[in-house]
Amino acid sequence: MTILDEIIKEKQKEVATLKHQTFDSTITPYHGKRFADIIRNQQTMGLIAEIKRASPSKGMIHPDVDPVEQALAYERHGANAISVLTDTPFFKGTIDDLRAVRKAVDLPVLCKDFIIDVVQIDRAKAAGATIILLIAAALRDDHLNKLYHYAINQGLEVICEVHDEAEMASILDLQPELVGVNNRNLKTFDVDLTTTQRIAKMVNNHDTILIGESGIRHQTDVQELANAGAEAILIGETLMRSTNLEETMTDLQIPLPMKARGL
Repeated sequence: MTILDEIIKEKQKEVATLKHQTFDSTITPYHGKRFADIIRNQQTMGLIAEIKRASPSKGMIHPDVDPVEQALAYERHGANAISVLTDTPFFKGTIDDLRAVRKAVDLPVLCKDFIIDVVQIDRAKAAGATIILLIAAALRDDHLNKLYHYAINQGLEVICEVHDEAEMASILDLQPELVGVNNRNLKTFDVDLTTTQRIAKMVNNHDTILIGESGIRHQTDVQELANAGAEAILIGETLMRSTNLEETMTDLQIPLPMKARGL
């Protein structure tokens, strides 16, 4: 059984519990710009800054982080969106982290989790998420399609995450606005930054925004992803371990090559 299999098994248990709950939002709705629109209107690499206490591959990263303080620092130093890991068993996050971050920042907020059921989307929206993640490796094609359209109809943005050519092919008919390319294989947790370059060649929608994910440590990594066609990155561990967050985030926000659309 792979790590992803173990995670999905736990998610199935979580969903069974969530089915017995209702989710009434007490959060003031976000009325700012959509993440996709923010990225389209800037000339530098977009940045989704992640709050990540731990991971299966890295163990504990920053177990004592205050999500609100971290989110405010991200916002202060130029993040375009905040990603909050809400999985507890493997990543030590909670939905309360997301709720607290939503109240603190005036940015799009991504619920970063392994979503396999609409009830998780309902919970994420009620907690203040404006973006959700759907991972192709964790879902059958028809199931991903159903969840995608459900989320879009709820007014949420959706990042469709893929790791290889087969997964990318499976989402092309959706014409997704946001495609996250995970450079980490979720079954082996090996990282290869050239994954983004391979996947980028398959994009058939001019409006699709590619987001590079995982394995991003230095400005040279960001440049490699930019050259491959990424317009944004999702980055967690590097920021969580940074001892000079302002400097680290400034270094990541590089000018994008040939940013002007249509050229």
